Amino acid sequence: MMETNWQNILHQSLTSVDELVARFGEENVDRAAVERAIEKFNLRITPAALAQIKEVGDAFWRQYVPTPEENEIEDGIVDSLDEDADSPVPNLTHRYPDRVLFLVSPVCATYCRFCTRRRKVGDPEKIPLNQFEKAFAYLRAHTEVRDVILSGGDPLMLSDRRVEFFLSTLRAIPHLEILRIHSRMPSHLPERITKELCDVIRKYHPVYVNLHFNHPSELTPATVRALGLLADAGIPLGSQTVLLKGVNDDPAVMKELMQKLIMARVRPYYIYQCDPVAGAEHFRTRFEKGIEIIRAIRGWTSGLAVPHFVIDAPGGGGKVPILPEYLQSVTDDEVVLRNYAGDIYRYPLPRKEAEPEPALVAAGNGKRNGASPELEPEIFRGDLVRLNGRSPAAAHTNGNGKARANGNGKVAANGNGNGKVAANGNGNGNAKANGKAAANGNGHGNGATNGNRSAPPGAQRSADRPQAGPLNGHGAACPMELVEERPGRS
Repeated sequence: MMETNWQNILHQSLTSVDELVARFGEENVDRAAVERAIEKFNLRITPAALAQIKEVGDAFWRQYVPTPEENEIEDGIVDSLDEDADSPVPNLTHRYPDRVLFLVSPVCATYCRFCTRRRKVGDPEKIPLNQFEKAFAYLRAHTEVRDVILSGGDPLMLSDRRVEFFLSTLRAIPHLEILRIHSRMPSHLPERITKELCDVIRKYHPVYVNLHFNHPSELTPATVRALGLLADAGIPLGSQTVLLKGVNDDPAVMKELMQKLIMARVRPYYIYQCDPVAGAEHFRTRFEKGIEIIRAIRGWTSGLAVPHFVIDAPGGGGKVPILPEYLQSVTDDEVVLRNYAGDIYRYPLPRKEAEPEPALVAAGNGKRNGASPELEPEIFRGDLVRLNGRSPAAAHTNGNGKARANGNGKVAANGNGNGKVAANGNGNGNAKANGKAAANGNGHGNGATNGNRSAPPGAQRSADRPQAGPLNGHGAACPMELVEERPGRS
């Protein structure tokens, strides 16, 4: 019954030039130009979207009403993102390593005039409904894919039964972890969001619903109620916004939109620079406008309300994030930063340490470079051990990147090895060769550490320092590689 209700409302949509003229007047609709425009890209405006248009030329008129500008193609590209080149089977685009775009519906409730996919949306022959099995077979075979985005058209134009078909079929593929649905239904046809639909979606969690809002006025009471139903079903909600001339190219408008989205439990995700798609060139702004908008949002409102500003690179390059220049300069001593308010701050960098002398094991004196044969326990709190504050102990490790000495947190000199280091982690690795270093408890003066000189697991070697050689077998050591101490972090 609920499904019949939203479908009946959909049938009340404006779909013809005659209806446009009747509603807005002959003087405001160029009949011939609009007819040419809708030959290339469908016209449909739902009652909810139509109610948003308060006057000719406002933000919602521009989004939904065809205009003569659509016929003026200069630099626009039909498939500006080169999606078809990355389509291995019908309806599927595989561009990123672990995720795919799956077109499951050819139609939308309302057709946005700036649509990137206008070359095929609205045409069932270009988003075929009888070739989904090829897409499923591809996904079963490609185990690197873990994330599937259902799009179109609008997937929620499908019946509940068809929505469940896609979710259940995808969820049965073991390596698919995340399912996403992209939709504008909560704003264009809020009646579509029903308890029954939410019950279907929640059965196949984790399922994310990513929405599309361009203007704060879209968040009507009916839309917010629809979003509440989705959120109450445990569905994480995100929103994508397209930067559009004459719609939202105003920092105050964008800030209000992001704040309203957060209040409706929708996390702002992306602001897209408008794609250079043929038929939508009149919506494009300078990219500096996007920078201005991010600068006006970041720091001036909740971090949760700050989306990523991206350009989806033409030709299939993927999304590239664009940020204001908060980083001003970097020197050996500091990072110079500009904060959200334009003030300059300096972050001091750690002082560079002087190049230490090579660490040596002196024969017969029970000390390493003059250090006490016992080290303070706190030096073992880091990932690597330092002797005398400068160089690491040549110690066997226990596999977690930390050095162990003789079992009690100390590097001991045995009584009969003339002060050699026993560092095998079990307390019995005494050096037994007269005046010779045995580092693994079973060497006899060859100075090998388990047969090699590898650094402990997880140790990061400094590229600009000499590699260590083996101990020379006569109570002294060749220069050891120096590894920067890392405070105890996991």
